[in-house]
Amino acid sequence: MDLGEKARIRLEHWITHNDHHEEEYQLFAEQLESAGMRESAEYVKKMIELTGKGTDALRKALAALGSDDK
Repeated sequence: MDLGEKARIRLEHWITHNDHHEEEYQLFAEQLESAGMRESAEYVKKMIELTGKGTDALRKALAALGSDDK
């Protein structure tokens, strides 16, 4: 298996992993809000936003692998 194949596998795994965690974070933020812990919920929401940006970068890295092959 060459580095390109390994990179695809790794990036796909990290994207899926991050997406799963983002769902968990959202549920947790909702629970915090429901419990009146609004400030903590806002920090978790900010982290969701930042994690989303990281995941977007991983998606771009994955897409770039296709253009790197050429």
